Amino acid sequence: MNDETGELFLSNLLPILSQKNICAAFAEKIPINAFFSDFLNLQEKWNRIFADVTKSKANAIVVYGETLTMITLRGLLHEGESEYGKSFGKVWIMVAQMDLVAVSMHKDWDIEAFHGALAFTAHSHKVPGFQNFLHKLNPHLMKGDGFIRPFWEQAFGCSFLNSHFNGDDVDACTGEERLQNLPGPFFEMSMTGHSYSIYNAVQALANSLHPILRSISFNNTAGETVHFSENGELTMGVDITNLITFPNKSFVRMKVGRMDPWAHHGKQLSIYEDSIVWPRSFNQVMPLSLCNDNCQPGYQKKKKEGEPFCCYDCAPCPKGKMSHEKDAEFCTMCPKDHYPNKEKNHCIPKLITFLSYKDPLGTSLAIFTLLFSLITALVLGAFIRHRDTPIVKANNRSLTYTLLISLLLCFPCALLFIGHPVKVTCLLRQVAFGMVFSVAVSSVLAKTITVVLAFMATKPGSCMRKWVGRKVTNSIVLLCSLVQAIICTVWLAINPPFPDIDMNSVAEEIVLECNEGSVIMFYCVLGYMGFLAIVSFTVAFQARKLPDSFNEAKLITFSMLVFCSVWLSFFPTYLSTKGKYMVAVEIFSILASSAGLLGCIFFPKCYIILLRPDKSSCLNSESHWVQDTVRAS
Repeated sequence: MNDETGELFLSNLLPILSQKNICAAFAEKIPINAFFSDFLNLQEKWNRIFADVTKSKANAIVVYGETLTMITLRGLLHEGESEYGKSFGKVWIMVAQMDLVAVSMHKDWDIEAFHGALAFTAHSHKVPGFQNFLHKLNPHLMKGDGFIRPFWEQAFGCSFLNSHFNGDDVDACTGEERLQNLPGPFFEMSMTGHSYSIYNAVQALANSLHPILRSISFNNTAGETVHFSENGELTMGVDITNLITFPNKSFVRMKVGRMDPWAHHGKQLSIYEDSIVWPRSFNQVMPLSLCNDNCQPGYQKKKKEGEPFCCYDCAPCPKGKMSHEKDAEFCTMCPKDHYPNKEKNHCIPKLITFLSYKDPLGTSLAIFTLLFSLITALVLGAFIRHRDTPIVKANNRSLTYTLLISLLLCFPCALLFIGHPVKVTCLLRQVAFGMVFSVAVSSVLAKTITVVLAFMATKPGSCMRKWVGRKVTNSIVLLCSLVQAIICTVWLAINPPFPDIDMNSVAEEIVLECNEGSVIMFYCVLGYMGFLAIVSFTVAFQARKLPDSFNEAKLITFSMLVFCSVWLSFFPTYLSTKGKYMVAVEIFSILASSAGLLGCIFFPKCYIILLRPDKSSCLNSESHWVQDTVRAS
């Protein structure tokens, strides 16, 4: 009701609901004078209130008020029956001071809307003899009682002689009418909580030895122990009753719970859920009073703008997080050695992985490594066997052997990247790979410079002849390799690679890896090799148009183009992969760049040496004057 007690009730109840994560979908206030005289004037407002109540997703409605509130509420529900039907599908929760009462105009009204309602009612107990007293009650035998005769007339619609209730169409009261035949809202045959409180008050007076009723405790005739508080207040607690209605407009109150202030802590409230009869529209399934479905495990609440706090959307847990409870406020991270499952509702232990020889990828890379190593060894053997042929002697035979031997060592470097990472392999694999590759690229650079110097020295009066010789080429290889050796030494001295565990890069795996230590030094090693390759490519590109006989410039140009392409594509691919696939990318780059050098530079020569030896002799006669200069170098 729209009065001070109603406002006080709201101000007390809403904070308690909020503490329990319950919010109010609406709060409707019934005008306090909305009955009889103002009924028609307030019809429109009542219709709006009724529409708000019935259309709301809230299936549990708390009603606060007193007897007049219930009378008004019955009128409001009755007015809406024609539009919304008799079953409203709501669970009414009523406070202790409200009774399902009726007046004369309610006599033919249905009470189906209250079927399954729950109420906090003043505690009561079955009193021996009370039912028998009501069955035998006769107003003719209770003369002098100023209450029974007016009640009897109103309840049964009859009148006694000399009563103001007389009328032409009113039957005379016989006194033989029976209270048990009245509809439930007019008269309950069981003792209500209010009557039981009065009964206990009388018992207390009868049992008191002095007028101060402090700390009195006694057993009443109903067999219950009655307690009073320090202030002399009755502390019987309240019953939780369930209203069950019948087609004949009668009802019964079933006790389905109790609030007992004298019970042990945590046991003051007891509810017997299996005994509750719910409104018929729920088919005896416990109703849910929610503005949205519960968020299932794997989701978290997401607030709806402009809605009460208990109305929310459900958002999937973000990557790497999970929730294992319904209506989780937020998702949580799994432990570092676990990851969320696909549904993100529990954590799964991560698998320990590394690029193993047992892994199909590791096995394939190891096979290719051995295959390329074997091919390189065969090429080196062929060049040693045919070391006196012009094509082998040209462009510095010792540089050719140095390049082949370095390539022969480049391929096995890939094997250091496969297997369980340990301290030794972590220290060796990047350093060995960097040094051997630097020797190989330095040899290619030296061969390119040799070609350029040799053809420049053949010109009459050229001063470049003094620069043609083994000392220059050897110095180039040693100097270029020395720079890489210094970089690797500094790397090992300040922050060397070490075995490490990566729990974050791959969501479902614990990756055993070699931490590079200093990432800057790692990229310095790769960057220096790239610098040598670019210089070699540039020099070879400039020398590509020199006479073809014994000129490796074209072959070196193409080989350096392949080499640079491989390592330029390595960086974005390496940075975009995770776990053991990062190692596989580096191994592939080592094999591809080494195979590029081997194939582009030496396969054409092997073709001439092994399959077209006559072409080698022809080239010898055609370029006799160039060959002498080259051979001298």
